[in-house]
Amino acid sequence: MKGLSIIFLVLYFFLVSFFIDDTIAADDQTKINNGVYIVYMGAAASSIVYNHAQLLDSLLKRKENALVHTYKNGFSGFAARVSAEEALELSKKPGVVSVFPDPLLKLHTTRSWDFLKYQTDLLIDSNPHSNSDPQESDAIIGILDTGIWPESESFNDKNMGPIPTRWKGSCMKGSDDSSSFNCNRKIIGAKFYNDDDDLTAKYHTNSPRDMIGHGTHVAATAAGSVVQNASYYGLAMGSAKGGSPGSRIAMYRVCSPDGCRGSNILAAFDDAIADGVDILSLSLGAGSGFSPELSSDPIAIGAFHAVEQGITVVCSAGNDGPGSETVVNDAPWLLTVAASTIDRDFHSLVMVGDGRVFKVKFFFLVKFSVSKICKVMNFDALTFQGEAINFSTLKKSPVHPLINGKSAKKRDANEDEASRCDPESLDESLIKGAIVVCHKDNEFSTDELKEQMQELGAIGVVVGNDKQGAVAFNYGAFPVTVISSKDEAEILAYINSTRNPVATILPTDAVTPYMPAPVIAYFSSRGPSNSRNILKPDITAPGVNILAAWMGNDTQEALQGKDPPLFNVISGTSMSCPHVSGIAANIKQQNPSWSPSAIRSAIMTTATQINNKKAAITADSGSIATSYDFGAGEISPTAPLQPGLVYETDTIDYLNFLCYSGYNIPKIKVIATTIPTNFTCPKESSIELISNINYPSISISGFNGSRTVTRTATNVAGDDESSYVVSTDAPEGINVKVIPGKLQFSKNGQKLSYQVTFSSTVSLLKEDLFGSITWSNGKYKVRIPFVVSSSTSNKGSDN
Repeated sequence: MKGLSIIFLVLYFFLVSFFIDDTIAADDQTKINNGVYIVYMGAAASSIVYNHAQLLDSLLKRKENALVHTYKNGFSGFAARVSAEEALELSKKPGVVSVFPDPLLKLHTTRSWDFLKYQTDLLIDSNPHSNSDPQESDAIIGILDTGIWPESESFNDKNMGPIPTRWKGSCMKGSDDSSSFNCNRKIIGAKFYNDDDDLTAKYHTNSPRDMIGHGTHVAATAAGSVVQNASYYGLAMGSAKGGSPGSRIAMYRVCSPDGCRGSNILAAFDDAIADGVDILSLSLGAGSGFSPELSSDPIAIGAFHAVEQGITVVCSAGNDGPGSETVVNDAPWLLTVAASTIDRDFHSLVMVGDGRVFKVKFFFLVKFSVSKICKVMNFDALTFQGEAINFSTLKKSPVHPLINGKSAKKRDANEDEASRCDPESLDESLIKGAIVVCHKDNEFSTDELKEQMQELGAIGVVVGNDKQGAVAFNYGAFPVTVISSKDEAEILAYINSTRNPVATILPTDAVTPYMPAPVIAYFSSRGPSNSRNILKPDITAPGVNILAAWMGNDTQEALQGKDPPLFNVISGTSMSCPHVSGIAANIKQQNPSWSPSAIRSAIMTTATQINNKKAAITADSGSIATSYDFGAGEISPTAPLQPGLVYETDTIDYLNFLCYSGYNIPKIKVIATTIPTNFTCPKESSIELISNINYPSISISGFNGSRTVTRTATNVAGDDESSYVVSTDAPEGINVKVIPGKLQFSKNGQKLSYQVTFSSTVSLLKEDLFGSITWSNGKYKVRIPFVVSSSTSNKGSDN
């Protein structure tokens, strides 16, 4: 995307309903889900009760083939194009667990990896990290996305060994490619999943080739080979690489510009399980307002089966922040990733003012910082820091006419609409040839604003907006920059102080090292999760202004007279997710026997909570970030390789989670592959008991004065004997007592449990309280965050 614009503009599609609303007619339901329903039949078995095609034939009287996908590896079922009435009949057939509409989900570097390493080195007392070379990794990262551009230099296979023999996948070349699609020892597998409906058929390539760019960018971030002198037209120059350059990539193209079909996602999960991937990376999901129940969530269902097979599934948290309760992909078997900045910022400066008279007037009209007063007294042009990517060719000195959108309104137009630069409210004759100052709300994107001002003849746009934060949108050659509302007020005061205001917008410059960093991105979705008793997101990673490989034929992104870019700078939790996927692959390579939950625990317990100013990480607003913003903190690229202890969450934990969430055994069978024959839901199955599953964080809702939870830690340090002592960081209003206060391990792999009792020191909690529990043996520090809330769980199942 351009900044966030690829996700929010090119791929801005709302999630369709996951449920059949009784108020919607059958014909309308068919339109919503493209006429496709997912028929889920539970665990895969060597002998399936029904052949999928035969089951359909027994129901359908029409002759055309209705079967879209068949699922037979990690789980059983199929997707078919049927009517709502036929879907209802299918749901009654023996062996069918559930039938639900096919949902449409949406897609949610030269420096980011160096920044993460610097952040780890900044912590003097951080965990020791492995000296193993990630180039030696042979892990396989499966990516569900928009496809991949195999000719990118980021996917060269120089010095890579043979393809791992455990790989069982294939490389689908396709039939309508402009050039042949070839896999190699880096891209070892590629598959595509197409729909044949009229809405999306025009975007299909019948190939795994990426025609959007998103999947290529994600794959390169996770496992791209090292590429020297990479940049976006000279901007952000450096060596581009993925988090696990030695890992292999398997691409599953499940998305088109319309979004990502749930039936395709389930098909890709099914294939990936059989193919032999180690990690699955999904930079996609529902919108926060459309988050489905687990029993009809294709990501949650597919991931449960994958995790049971030992595959770590990493998902983006969503781009619906900064509001609370917006996090998606929050099932406890997923590793959910928020987005944060790195220590590089893209500045496009605005210079205003020309001459002694204008500046003296301006001096008396506006309150100045010391630096701006000095600039005025020295009669230099005033400079304001803007955020953007543009390649402005305006003059370097402020000589271009500057106008406030409000001052350019038509005679009968609304002033507020004109100040926002609504094109219908502006007088084109006043806009033409000028730089326009616009106050942006969120009714339309800055990219749309740019196009509208270009059509009116403006030569540049200065946008006042506090919500865009550190995200640099890409405006190509047209001069656009985004400033704070405070600076906007000063520029407007300057305009009002003189008869002929002038300005210029300078081309973007990459500023490093930028402080503070990391900062939680304004767009990153926040907790609490749907179940307040599981803390989500789990972790944060770089997701703002990330440079990585791009498709090689994107003429729309190309500057005039230039070839299409080979790299692009974009933002989103889509970009933070593959950072974690790459690190997870390195952990798996070094610790091949570790379970997905052990990998997740290692990542979470070794995270950092300080920025490059050695202060607490903040949100974009400047407030101290909490676990609802970043989970356990910012990921470390090396510390998780040797975490000391891990918290393993097993299948019984996940089944109990479903029980505690209100699901009965028949409903649990919708999600789980296999349930132990003797498993029953605990007699006490309240939502509050979710806090007790063995997760590497603690979240307590409905707190009424006292609560005790249990955690079990596993020694993975390899030491025969090791003693860990506990320390707690508790906020005012809560006492935290850990029993025992010392864990004495005698061998590697040993598990020891402890209890944590939270008690209130106040009569009523007025807000959610955050803290942490840390076990240390002098070599390793193993930290888990906690949150205590008097609020109840957001939602549970009614089944």
